[in-house]
Amino acid sequence: VHRVRFFGLVPAGVRCLACQPRVARLALARTDGAVEVYNFAANYFQEKVIPGHEARSVESLCWAAGERLFGAGLGGDITEYDLSALSAARALDGGGGPIWSMVANGPGTQLAIGCEDGSVKIFQVVPGGIQFERNLDRRKGRVLCLSWHPAGTHIVAGSIDFFRVIDVTSGQTVQRIMVNHQVEKAKRECVVWAIALLSSGTVVSADSFGRVQFWDWEQGTLAESHTVSTSAALSLAVSEKEDSMIVGTSTGATYQLQLLPVKLGGREKRWVRTKPFQFHSHDVRAVAHSPSALISGGLDAQLVIRPLMEKVQKKGYDAVLRKFTFPHRRLVSCARKARLLLFQFSQYLELWRLGSTEETGKDGEVLPVCRMPEHLVQLKSKGPEHIYCSCISPCGTWLGYSTASRFQLYRVCCDGDGVSLRKV
Repeated sequence: VHRVRFFGLVPAGVRCLACQPRVARLALARTDGAVEVYNFAANYFQEKVIPGHEARSVESLCWAAGERLFGAGLGGDITEYDLSALSAARALDGGGGPIWSMVANGPGTQLAIGCEDGSVKIFQVVPGGIQFERNLDRRKGRVLCLSWHPAGTHIVAGSIDFFRVIDVTSGQTVQRIMVNHQVEKAKRECVVWAIALLSSGTVVSADSFGRVQFWDWEQGTLAESHTVSTSAALSLAVSEKEDSMIVGTSTGATYQLQLLPVKLGGREKRWVRTKPFQFHSHDVRAVAHSPSALISGGLDAQLVIRPLMEKVQKKGYDAVLRKFTFPHRRLVSCARKARLLLFQFSQYLELWRLGSTEETGKDGEVLPVCRMPEHLVQLKSKGPEHIYCSCISPCGTWLGYSTASRFQLYRVCCDGDGVSLRKV
């Protein structure tokens, strides 16, 4: 048994999540542009991976029109993913510079995007793609987060120091509310990182002061304020019934807020912070709320699924806390006869020769190495596409890898001490 400690894999952090309760799917985008799809019904199995691309950053994901998945990022394009071919099917320029946020309306027939230039644009989801429909009222300041009213009548857009409510029919801003109202902190700008518009008309904002605030947008007044963290509150997700929400912070902690009656059996209800969880070591940039679980993804590359015990009826897989820390795909390939190991990274491969020993010993003993492991070759992939899979033959003479669009095969030639690769 060889203990291998020279595979220097740095996993990519989780950038955004999109939950699709109707088909029990979770889409996840990583900081290297890769998109993964998990299946809730099949024990949270990772069923699809779309490899990353150097020119494609994903800031926001959303499901629309049933099972169609769209992504948008700082490249300024809206991309639709082909979930059967595992590639980007088509892309359309948003026309407003880098896209910071994207959200679909309730039926999934329209997409709204928030751009660097302060514009909010609406696109129609049509068979075979999307079409630009119209621009809504443009104001100064990049649009960092968006939320659509469940009825589809209004969109709320969060920026730096303020958010605004836009009437979708007229396209005009009907309310603009400043969130930076604390005088002692007014010298520092307040970034609205996440926002939600509830069916009751309440706007929920999460900002860089660590506050979750509830606003009556028609009156323009603050109804409730909860300081959940000493640092920024970065992400926010509300359950479908709008009685629970999850907030992710930059300290790695996540918090649950629930809508509970003030008195037992009474009608008056208030939002109460009920459960804090510390599952991450870095920023929690993405959260989602499924019917029975709180889902969070952090820059520490972990995906954590925390079941809500009051929603789980019986003991079993659904009642278990899950942490996805390791890649689900095979990134290491072994040539037994030649004692070679092939390691797969996003844009290059490394070929290593195993160390060896001349000692013998009993089971469980660690033997001294007379020949150290040797790094033979680094093979870089050409082009912007990331490597999807790779393999080395058992005899160690053939090496192949594939990206989304091409396959490469190499002959491994051992000449003396050195190793060279010849493209086939």
